[in-house]
Amino acid sequence: MKTFNQYIIAGLALVCSSTVSAQNLNSAYFTKDFQFRHEMNPAFENERNYVAIPILGNANVAMHGNFGVEDVIFSNPMPNGKGYTTFLNPYISPAEALSGFHSGDNKIFTDINIGLLSGGFKSWGGYNTVELNLRANAGVILPYELFEFAKQTGNRVYNIGDINAQAQSFMELAFGHSRQITEKLRLGAKVKFLFGIGRADIKMTDMRADLTEGNRWVISGNADADVSMKGFEATNKQKNFKVKNGQYEYIDDVKVKNPGIGGFGLALDLGGIYKIDQDWTVSASLTDLGFICWDSDEKLSNESKEFVFDGFHDIAVKKDRDPDHSIGHQADSYSDQLAEFAHLKNQGNKGSRTTGIGATMRLAGEYNLPVYRPITFGLLSTTRINGKYSWTEGRLSANYEPLPWLNGGVSFAVNNFTTSMGWVLNIHPKYYNFFIGMDHIFCKTNKNGIPLGSNASVSLGMSVTW
Repeated sequence: MKTFNQYIIAGLALVCSSTVSAQNLNSAYFTKDFQFRHEMNPAFENERNYVAIPILGNANVAMHGNFGVEDVIFSNPMPNGKGYTTFLNPYISPAEALSGFHSGDNKIFTDINIGLLSGGFKSWGGYNTVELNLRANAGVILPYELFEFAKQTGNRVYNIGDINAQAQSFMELAFGHSRQITEKLRLGAKVKFLFGIGRADIKMTDMRADLTEGNRWVISGNADADVSMKGFEATNKQKNFKVKNGQYEYIDDVKVKNPGIGGFGLALDLGGIYKIDQDWTVSASLTDLGFICWDSDEKLSNESKEFVFDGFHDIAVKKDRDPDHSIGHQADSYSDQLAEFAHLKNQGNKGSRTTGIGATMRLAGEYNLPVYRPITFGLLSTTRINGKYSWTEGRLSANYEPLPWLNGGVSFAVNNFTTSMGWVLNIHPKYYNFFIGMDHIFCKTNKNGIPLGSNASVSLGMSVTW
C-alpha cells in the first residue's frame, strides 16, 4: 500500500495514530493488592507473590484526544445517499463539517502496554519484580487550519501552521526492587533494558496554501521526518506538476524487509511511599526516565519548498461489500492524498540517533477513613513529560474493600483533553487474581464497537498468586 501512514509510523506494530506513554490503570493506583501498582510506582509491594498469565496478565490500551471519529465520519447527506461519508463531502456545510474540531491544536494520543511475562516475589529483604513488556505509543497534533483548508471554505490563502506526529514501539525487560527503609518510609527502583522496534518523527512547519488559477494550490513550508526501523525502505516517485525548479519527487511506497531490533536503550523508575500516620499516606514516582539509541536514521524531507497540490477530495464511505468505497479504501485514498501533501523525499540513512521515551511523574495522597477502614480516598496527579506530546491529569478516587478478596473503586479525572470517569474491579481470592478497569468510560461506539470519541481506555489481566 502506498500510504502516508506507513512511512509516518514506519510499520510500527500496535500503534494507530496517538499518545505518548505506556498506559497504566491510574484508577487502580490506590487499589490494595492490585498486582501491577509497581508499574506506576516501583515502591509498591504486593501482599503475595505472583506470576502473570503470559500476554493475558496485564493488557492496557488507551486513547486521549480532543477530536474523534464522529468529527470526521458523517452519515451520507446526499440525495438517496447510503452509508457514510467524511466531513469533506460537498453536501455537508463548512460550519457543520468543522464544528467538531478544536480551534487550536487537534490532538490524538494512543498508548498500548502488553505484559508478555511478569512476576513478583518477596526476597532479599524486600519485594522484587521481573517483567517483559511490549509497548507502543503514538501522537498526532494537527492545527485547525489544516481541516479548514481541506474543506476549502473559500479563502485564497491558508496559513496552516505546524503539523507534528510521533510513533514508537519497543520491548522492555525490567527488574525492580523495593524495601522498607524506616517504619514510615518505603523506597523502590526499577531498571529497564529497552529493545527498540521502530520510531518515527515527522514535523511540518510554517505550512501555507495559496490558491492559483485553475483551482490548484501552491503549498509551501518545511517538512522533515526521521524513521528508525530495521529493514525500512522508502522509494520515491516523480510528480509531473511543474514548480519553480522543474519536477519534484515524493515518497510513493514503503517496505519493511526483515524487521527486527533496531536499537537499544536503558530507563529507570524511581519511587517512594511515606506513611504520615495510620490515616494519611503520600507517595511520588518518576518512571520511564530513559532513552533508546537507534542504529539508523532514515531522513525524509521536502526538497522543493513550493509545489502544486490538487487539494483533498471526498469519497463516499460505503459498506465493505463494495470494496472500491469501503472505509479501508477511503483511508488508503486519503493516505495517498496526505502523502502528496507532505511531498517527503527519501534522503537516505543519516546514521544513528538517540531519542527519549518520555517520562511520567506521579504525586499522590491517600486518606483512610478512620470510622470505616475499608474505605479510602486518593488524589493522584499524573504528568507526562514528552515535549509537544506532554499532558497532565488530576484524578480523585474513592476505594472500597468489602471483602478480603474483593476490592475496587471509582474515580473522576480532569486532564488536558476532557473530564472522565474511571473504575476498577480487583478480584483476588487465594491463588488467583483478576482485574478489569477503565480510566475513561466510553459510551458511544459504532456497530463494530469502536469508540466514536477519542477518549477511551481498557485494562485487564489475570495472575496466579501464592
